[in-house]
Amino acid sequence: MRLHRLEITAFGPFAGSAAIDFEALSDAGLFLVRGRTGAGKTSVLDAVCFAFYGRVPGARRHSDNLRSDHAAAGAAPQVVLETTVRGRRLRITRSPAWQRPKLRGTGTTLQQAKVLVEEHERGSWKMLATRLDEAGDFLTGLLGMSDAQFCQVAMLPQGQFADFLRAKADARREVLSRLFATQVFADMEKWLVERRRATRADADLLGAAAVATGRLVGEVARTGPPGEDDPALLPAFAAELAAAHDDVRAVTADLLAGTAAALDTARTALADGRAVADLRRRHADALDVQRKLNERAEERALIDGRLEAAARADRVVPLVRALRDREQRAAQAARWAAETRAATAGLVPPDAPEDVLAKAEQTGRAEIAVLEGHRATVARLRDLAAARADAHRELDRLGPERDRLAAALEALPADIGDRRASLETARLAAAGREGAAARVADARRLRDAALRRDRLDGLLGDAEDAHRAAVDAAQAARDRVQELRQARLEGMAAVLAADLAPGAPCLVCGSAEHPAPATGLGLVPGEDDEARAEQAYQDAQAARDRASARAAELRAEHDAARTEAGEEPAGHYADALAAAEDAERDLAGAAADAERHAAALHALELEEKRHRDRHDRVQQDLVRLRSDDAARADEEERLRADLAAALGDDATLEERIARVTGEADALARAADALRGEAAAAEELAAARAAAEGAAAEQAFRTPEEAVEAALDDEEQAPLRDKVRWFDEQKVRAAAVLGDRDVRAAAAGPAPDLDALHAAHAAAEDAHAAATGAADRAHRRSARLGELRARLAGEIRAWRPAADRHAVAKRMADLATGGPGVNRHAMSLSAYVLAARLEQVVAAANARLDRMSGGRYVLDHTIDKAAGDHGRKATGGLGLRVLDSWTGRFRDPVTLSGGESFITSLALALGLADVVTAEAGGTEIGTLFVDEGFGTLDEDTLDEVMDVLDGLRDGGRAVGIVSHVAELRARIPAQLHVTKGRAGSTVRVEV
Repeated sequence: MRLHRLEITAFGPFAGSAAIDFEALSDAGLFLVRGRTGAGKTSVLDAVCFAFYGRVPGARRHSDNLRSDHAAAGAAPQVVLETTVRGRRLRITRSPAWQRPKLRGTGTTLQQAKVLVEEHERGSWKMLATRLDEAGDFLTGLLGMSDAQFCQVAMLPQGQFADFLRAKADARREVLSRLFATQVFADMEKWLVERRRATRADADLLGAAAVATGRLVGEVARTGPPGEDDPALLPAFAAELAAAHDDVRAVTADLLAGTAAALDTARTALADGRAVADLRRRHADALDVQRKLNERAEERALIDGRLEAAARADRVVPLVRALRDREQRAAQAARWAAETRAATAGLVPPDAPEDVLAKAEQTGRAEIAVLEGHRATVARLRDLAAARADAHRELDRLGPERDRLAAALEALPADIGDRRASLETARLAAAGREGAAARVADARRLRDAALRRDRLDGLLGDAEDAHRAAVDAAQAARDRVQELRQARLEGMAAVLAADLAPGAPCLVCGSAEHPAPATGLGLVPGEDDEARAEQAYQDAQAARDRASARAAELRAEHDAARTEAGEEPAGHYADALAAAEDAERDLAGAAADAERHAAALHALELEEKRHRDRHDRVQQDLVRLRSDDAARADEEERLRADLAAALGDDATLEERIARVTGEADALARAADALRGEAAAAEELAAARAAAEGAAAEQAFRTPEEAVEAALDDEEQAPLRDKVRWFDEQKVRAAAVLGDRDVRAAAAGPAPDLDALHAAHAAAEDAHAAATGAADRAHRRSARLGELRARLAGEIRAWRPAADRHAVAKRMADLATGGPGVNRHAMSLSAYVLAARLEQVVAAANARLDRMSGGRYVLDHTIDKAAGDHGRKATGGLGLRVLDSWTGRFRDPVTLSGGESFITSLALALGLADVVTAEAGGTEIGTLFVDEGFGTLDEDTLDEVMDVLDGLRDGGRAVGIVSHVAELRARIPAQLHVTKGRAGSTVRVEV
């Protein structure tokens, strides 16, 4: 980075525009930036930093107003810097946000910050960025460092580095963190701490689950919770309780087996008693059933006879029903034969046999087949008639259309020729329309410029008069302030004398004697009078600035209008505009006529093409239609002759087919009826013989007697059920009475069931108690087994989590400087900063050795930081100074002012070297060193100047910011900053 030129306008203490030629200063290699305190030396450095980053360094970066308080009301603050960065010539124009006066009315409005970055390429400036974010990203990336790093590398702040040298470890860490990219290490520390917390939470959660399960084991075993909450001890605790409850379960199991055997014995005895009592009851019931069956023997015999007759009748009844069905069918067949015979009267003889009827039917069916073939002939005749009618209608339509199209085609060529001639004439007339439009625009522009020029003549004169009046008023107000101030000074003695009293001490000299007090020559103005005059002067000065700005604005507008319009009067341009507009309107009319003729010609040409194409198609359709109609007429005549021969006396084909079909159907029905009548008579005779034979075989005199004896299923079902009940009761009673056990029970004594029930109930109570105890022991043992399994799973899940937490805790303690793990008690980010500080100290000692004549060496230590009195440093950022004359280490606070300066300067230069390397080796072509030289003796100053002079190697320019008088003689190239009531100014002296 090398500076070429800097222009500052209304920025900081600079009211107007101040231009600094850094090229001239850089040629000298070493230059001095001098000026009185408050003149604005540091503001020059602020302007350079603002141009690059849009911010100023130090505490001033938080200021809301960078605009100069001395600037005119409408002057915009701006910094323009020309520089070369990494071989690219750039021009940066940047303005901060500021409150500008409103263009209309009173008050101010916020003007947003602006930036323009340009690059010089092939003799011209090319724009690169206009947005604040784009410019910031581009410049920061090109420089390779942040604003804090840039201010540290290019503008060495000596006052800050004396503080850095003596600072405590925490303050020193804050400075180094801003300059070096250590956020990634701080983020790693945070991540490890968060990982430690997360793994601890996981391990605690899993351990708490295991402890809760261990407590549940104690509750189930009724022994209370375990003595410790260490999850590792819980499996042994659970195993011991489970073993004890396994013994209890074995004892209750033996007790349950004994009570179960006693219960089985009692249950068997009760069952045996109940069985004997049941057998005795069954014997008595069977004897009672046998007695009742014997009393109803006659009823059983009647039912058996009725069912036997119905069984014989069932073999005859179906044949009787078939006989009656055959009789009905024979009667129906005779009636149908008579009806169909009547329908064939006139077709065959009345008594014609079946074969005659069949032959007549076949003749009719053959004729029907022939007639069906003529249906296609009828359909074809219908289609031919329709087609011929459509063709005649189309011929009637197309003939007139062809004649009309022919007439139109004869007339169109003449119309097209006339329209084409009109089009050529109109196009020739409208050829100059574009030139006329350009002449109208030029004439209008000149007329408007002339009108604006004439209007601004009057406004500018009024503005200049107002400006002159405002200048006079401001000068008069200034003179009034000077007069009042002078009058107050001249009358001050009289005012003091008026307050003297005999014997009282004078407020000026303290004497009690007043030999010749001054007397007033008139009324002395007071402070309020002077303040009002000063305010009036300020108001007049503001009015003068506003009038000056208004006059300058109107003058610029007036000059621009005069340059464009010249000296010709506005009326001259108005006449020229009217003439140009008339010419343009005439040409516009001709152009409209040309467009209209072109459209009409195109329409006529399209119409001619459509008519010709249509005429050709119509002529072709007429020829085709006439040829097709002649062919259809011949086919129609032939088909009509064939159809007439087939119809005979019938009017239509459908009537002929319907009549012949009806006659054939009647003959077929008559033949079927004759066959059905003969078959029905044969079936009737056979059915009658079968029914009579079956009745005789089953011992019935007639078939009707068999029908009377028959019973249906609904009538037989109750009788069969009653017979079945008699048989079942008889067999059941016989089986019971024949059973050996039943006979033995009936012969023996009756059992005592009440005593057996009591013994069984007592055995059940004892078994229930033993079962409850065994079940409780089993459930408790099973529950303990489940809890042991769950506890084992939870311990398996807890151990890896505990191991992960141990690793995470060790890593987090190591990264954050935890005791017992990190022997230096130093965090990771502090360790990285300590490494950077070691590099800074190494680079600083190369220069400190020369500036101190080999006496002092900076030493980085983790034992004790500068200013950390009475306590162990934990940041690893301690600094001390080795005095080679005494061989002892010294605290930096014990150094004198000059010693502190050279040590701080060496530290600042070393830090600049390390930051530059950290930023990628960005070349710093222009370097500033700010203040601190007044504390040096002559010899030390020589050494320091030699070191600074060595910084010029490689073409680097070094600027020293100082007001030390001795440096003016040592450094001939100077940038002189001068302050005044109206703002500061600069001057380059080479």
